Amino acid sequence: MTETEFDFLRGYLKQRSGLALTAEKRYLVESRLSPVCRRFNLAGLTELIGCLRLARDGAIERAVVEAMTTNETFFFRDRTPFDLFRDVLLPGALAARAGQRRLRIWCAAASTGQEPYSLAMLLAEAAPRLAGWRVEIVATDLSTEVLEKAKLGLYNQFEVQRGLPVQLMLKHFTQVGEQWRIAEPLRQMIDFRPLNLLQPFEQLGTFDIVYCRNVLIYFDTATKADVLRRISDQLAPDGAVLLGAAETVIGITESLMPDPEHRGLYRHAKAGASPSAGMPATPTAAAAVASLRWAVR
Repeated sequence: MTETEFDFLRGYLKQRSGLALTAEKRYLVESRLSPVCRRFNLAGLTELIGCLRLARDGAIERAVVEAMTTNETFFFRDRTPFDLFRDVLLPGALAARAGQRRLRIWCAAASTGQEPYSLAMLLAEAAPRLAGWRVEIVATDLSTEVLEKAKLGLYNQFEVQRGLPVQLMLKHFTQVGEQWRIAEPLRQMIDFRPLNLLQPFEQLGTFDIVYCRNVLIYFDTATKADVLRRISDQLAPDGAVLLGAAETVIGITESLMPDPEHRGLYRHAKAGASPSAGMPATPTAAAAVASLRWAVR
């Protein structure tokens, strides 16, 4: 692959997925795109790049972008964002949304589904407190391939052992041969949709909680700022955003502000990002909803 070809791929991938490749990532491009060449019976990267330049084969174009997308994920990854959901965000939502009894959650860059399914398990554990509520989890990803796996909810032994407590595995999964399938009610809780974060997503509607973790690290600053601004536009005024451990809004956007009490949690700038702003962090509404019926999308 020549420098000119590599530069073309860098620009192509940035335009299509936001991925900002540095010069030292050339080896990564070659290792990930070589299988794509074999899959489509192409002689090598030069022929592959020629196909991309002609823009005549959507299947090849999608395969290239998906091959370069990092889909690393596992159940309850980094744990803290899920503890925050269970201990802070969900109790706060019960209080703030007690009148309308509706909660909308968006998992952006959901990959093979472990993140939204982890949230679904936490919601199932809190079912008595959510009786009568309408809870929606929208999970999106650029890759249609990983979304198909996510919809199946079928994972191998290694995948269910990564971060998933044994008691939750036994409670919410059924063994199918050498794999494990998550329970149908949890699969039905999640609406998996293909979505490129570089494209408009106003059609998704407004969300109370947004998980956009470990994807911004692959974007340049301008792209990060644009995505975060548009996420804030879809966020309820008292809503919350959770980013990955290596991600921040500081120095990138003023539309979101760090929550002073919880690392990795960000509030709408309009809410002031104070401990009292937005959804309250105390479980004061638990008793009020305990006798209602559980209703999930």
